[in-house]
Amino acid sequence: MMKWLSSLVIFSAVMTAATAPAADRQALPGFTEGADVIRVDTQQSQIDEIGGVIYSQINSPRSVRGLRMTMLVPRTADLKPAIVYVPGGGFMSTDYEKFIEMRMALAKAGFVVAAAEYRVVPDTFPSPLQDGKSAVRYLRAHAADFNIDPARIGVLGDSAGGWLSQMMAATSSEKGFDEGDWLDQSSAVQAAVSLYGISDLRNIGEGFPQEIQKVHESPAVTEALLVHGAAFGRFGGATIVSDPAKALAASPMGHLSGPIPPMLLMHGSADQVVSPVQSKQMFEALRGGGSKVDYVLVEGAGHGDGHWFQPSVINRVVAWFGDTLGAPIRDAGRNAGAAATR
Repeated sequence: MMKWLSSLVIFSAVMTAATAPAADRQALPGFTEGADVIRVDTQQSQIDEIGGVIYSQINSPRSVRGLRMTMLVPRTADLKPAIVYVPGGGFMSTDYEKFIEMRMALAKAGFVVAAAEYRVVPDTFPSPLQDGKSAVRYLRAHAADFNIDPARIGVLGDSAGGWLSQMMAATSSEKGFDEGDWLDQSSAVQAAVSLYGISDLRNIGEGFPQEIQKVHESPAVTEALLVHGAAFGRFGGATIVSDPAKALAASPMGHLSGPIPPMLLMHGSADQVVSPVQSKQMFEALRGGGSKVDYVLVEGAGHGDGHWFQPSVINRVVAWFGDTLGAPIRDAGRNAGAAATR
């Protein structure tokens, strides 16, 4: 692990404090007997949280909707890699300000972290993918504002967000999903992490008991709604396997022909919501195609349970992004005034 990651601590700044020697206390301005004096290591930079950022505007004939992100920005003049976090929510919700443990750990390691919402059911594919790509383009368009290195942007997602993370990586070389704002910027990512994510919408329940398999055969299951939409008017709904080609086109496994950036796939061995087969089959497909991919099976972990909030898992993700995207580029003179006044 890189030296710049070795002092990572979740939720608290890295500080060492010691009582100053008695002889030194007397020379301190403002010292008085009875006061405690400590020395503090100030190597850990301040992290600014910037909320309410509108990264994309969705216009329709009857409404205008702004898509939001919350950013964590280390207050340094370093040229920093960035991570877009896209949350899971069963294709039904995007609570993008969750997983603060992982996001803060990445920010403390020197990454700009942008947690972004995206459109979900009843919106249909490719809306979520278009939004994820818009978030990447926003960061590139505003790279100078946050000291982001536009050549080093990764994506992280869990569950349905893991599906989106994989989709963003697998379609990095495809231009057909770029719609909306900042179209003069590239939406390609240079690294992707998927936590208990989905690689093929057609077999999310692979290997599960028959009663769970039945759920995924329903036209009301969320992956079917994502691909086909909800029953309405004369449309009675459709199952995910009613059109296998359409389902594959909305899956990462359907976009493996082009160059794919490095990917880390992590899954829990005890996941009863998204089958571990999802990460296994993606790993084998990427490895067989010559792509750089790592696969980690977390023993005993369920779907989004407490295992995923432990330092051993979080540190693995942070270290992988550090190895793949690299450390912030130390350049104290670059935009120092802007960094100091933000």
